[in-house]
Amino acid sequence: MGEIPDYQENFLTLAYAPTGDTRRYGLFRLIGSDLRAKAEWMYGGNSGRSKLKALVTDGTFAMLVYRLMQASDRHRLAPLSMICTKLNGFFGGCVIGRGADFGPGFVLVHSNGVVINGAVRGGKDIKIEHQVTIGAERGQSPVLGDDIFVGAGAKIIGPVRIGSGVRVGANAVVLADVPDGATAVGVPARCILREREP
Repeated sequence: MGEIPDYQENFLTLAYAPTGDTRRYGLFRLIGSDLRAKAEWMYGGNSGRSKLKALVTDGTFAMLVYRLMQASDRHRLAPLSMICTKLNGFFGGCVIGRGADFGPGFVLVHSNGVVINGAVRGGKDIKIEHQVTIGAERGQSPVLGDDIFVGAGAKIIGPVRIGSGVRVGANAVVLADVPDGATAVGVPARCILREREP
């Protein structure tokens, strides 16, 4: 078997963990982390006013219901988890599979049209725009690292690994691994490596 690239080693464990990196976080700690991340992303600060604005913006309802669904699954409350899935589809305009697992700082900038497969695993500080699909191909799903932005309309399909610090451009179709710090653009997506800051 070939050597594993460095960017994959950072989150390979996350790919095979049954509930990812969120076991050590409680429901309210995750929700707080998500709201802080959304306030910083959208309003450039973490003040009470910014958090309140983030709480009432588009996508936040879906984020909250997703975290409730995740906690329900963790506590083996399958009926509540299924209800959360339906609520997210009807009121949030998105479908997030029951097994999907994202670390703290998960942000849905806009939730409309977002579809995430239940086997997807993601690290912390992941920001997703509207109309994004992160889906399986032949039963294999993507694994995302930390600090990732996925632009509007982007598709990440199949057993790909998205490295930390990656930016996926709007409407890009990612079908292959993306290394740390790269930007993926186009159909099919090609990687543009960014200059690393000193």
